[in-house]
Amino acid sequence: MTLSLTPGQSADITEADTLLDEVDPETFIADKAYDADPLIEKLEERQITPVIPSRRNRRHPRKILSSLYKKRKIIERFFARLKQFGGIAT
Repeated sequence: MTLSLTPGQSADITEADTLLDEVDPETFIADKAYDADPLIEKLEERQITPVIPSRRNRRHPRKILSSLYKKRKIIERFFARLKQFGGIAT
């Protein structure tokens, strides 16, 4: 696992390329904010399965495995838990 801390006003997708260079996952599970053609192409080049729902404005929405996307809640809960203890840490 690799983590990168960014300022709150920074888009998370800006760190995706950097983090992908450090790990070799089988799947990449993310929310709609990561639905960008360059990122999807990079994932497919590396044979990483993108589990990213398409934004509403896509003409041809991608199909995703909903069973894998549901596992994203584990990651979301992890970060929510970290944020609860942010006051103690700082």
